[in-house]
Amino acid sequence: MVVRRLPDDPSIAWLRKQAKTLLRQARSGDSTELVAEFHPRPPRTLTLSDAQLVVARMYGFASWPRLKHHLDTVARYSRSPHLVEPTADLAAEFLRLACLTYGSDHPGRTREADLLLARHPELATANVFTMAATGSAEALAAVLAADPALARAEGGPFGWEPLLYLTYARPAAPGDPVAAARVLLRYGADPDAGFLWEGLTSPFTALTGAFGGGESDQPAHPRGLALARVLLEAGADPNDGQTLYNRGLGGSFSDDTAHLELLLEFGLGRGGGGPWHARLGPTLQSPRQLMREELSTAALRGGPRRARLLLAHGAEVDGRGEHPAYGGHTPYELALLNGHTEVADLLTAAGATANLGELDAFVAACMRADAAAVAGFGPEVLARALARHPGLINRAAGLGKAEAVRLLAGLGFDVDHRGRSTPLHEAAWNDDVETVGALLQLGADPAITDTRFGATPLGWAEHGGKHRAAALLREVGERRETSPEPG
Repeated sequence: MVVRRLPDDPSIAWLRKQAKTLLRQARSGDSTELVAEFHPRPPRTLTLSDAQLVVARMYGFASWPRLKHHLDTVARYSRSPHLVEPTADLAAEFLRLACLTYGSDHPGRTREADLLLARHPELATANVFTMAATGSAEALAAVLAADPALARAEGGPFGWEPLLYLTYARPAAPGDPVAAARVLLRYGADPDAGFLWEGLTSPFTALTGAFGGGESDQPAHPRGLALARVLLEAGADPNDGQTLYNRGLGGSFSDDTAHLELLLEFGLGRGGGGPWHARLGPTLQSPRQLMREELSTAALRGGPRRARLLLAHGAEVDGRGEHPAYGGHTPYELALLNGHTEVADLLTAAGATANLGELDAFVAACMRADAAAVAGFGPEVLARALARHPGLINRAAGLGKAEAVRLLAGLGFDVDHRGRSTPLHEAAWNDDVETVGALLQLGADPAITDTRFGATPLGWAEHGGKHRAAALLREVGERRETSPEPG
């Protein structure tokens, strides 16, 4: 029985329609295999309640009421901080600008909050939420001594608890956030406080806020590790899938292991998954699966330190990650296919094996920049690779493999191949000046825009605060502008 993944933020109306469609199809003789697979006691004549049960079990829920309860839970915790509009309320506007929203974050946004606070220093203690965001521990202690319930109050522009404003705020002068967090926790704040961004069932918890990261490379809190330790010591569950994604598969990648070491110290990969798993049930990955995802990420993106740490803590050497980015491959296959020889060697020593097909073996040779092995495959395999994997050079650029980029360009892969972006965009976003330089030497066009934002590689670098890549691309642009026209 293969359980399907419930779509993000589904509506009860959509699910009811599914059940009615299933009922109609079953009565006409179709979809009987679904009924047989998911109904515990398939009836001769299907009713609407039977169809609803099949739909619920198809998505991993024991009953239709359990599925409805799940939707109520999603609605209860859903927030869209990135859609909150500016306001004349200065305290609310300060919080709106000071905190990561994972949708409207950009360099300079939090500087606006700093300027607002400089002009109106009284905002730091305007309410329990601004006290938390500014790390005003003494003011918090006084307010909470008078009204302890404020430690769990929901409010401010995002409808968050104070602890979330504390861990998602990025003020230039954060006060004493660790002391402020201890005050909040002492008065009953929930160490597992969090919200569901746009209804997505991967909670953005207080831990997530402390660690930062993500698809726009949001900065960690200046006291992120210390804050995370305080939360974990207070009982926060370490099986935090959004934190792991933000610091692993999402955004730029580094082989830093500080966050993993801390989470593993407090039980990552063990236990029942904490209160969020109890609330959201089958939509969240188990602690064991989170470990599989992490080892797959280390193999996909090239993190030998992470791989070594995870293997030492019992990660399954051949466990497969579920994210589409892994393509159903084992960690060892991912390491080979992405040219990460050190990770591959670690996995081999741990007992991993692989049997790559011819085309995958060719890709692996390209990604480790093994020109002799590539030549041994011959022109027919090269032609198949060019047809089936034209974006291989983009992958190599995104992984910082400058030698593989040079090899692929020499084989005929287009240095300006544009999927959602070009290889130069990928290298610029990673602030990878070696690969940016290699691509420019190979003739990559720095003026090509991506397909989503219409931005050049320089635009990506500037938006992401990737200063070294931006400086190199600006220099190239200036040289082009001052160079005389040919002829």
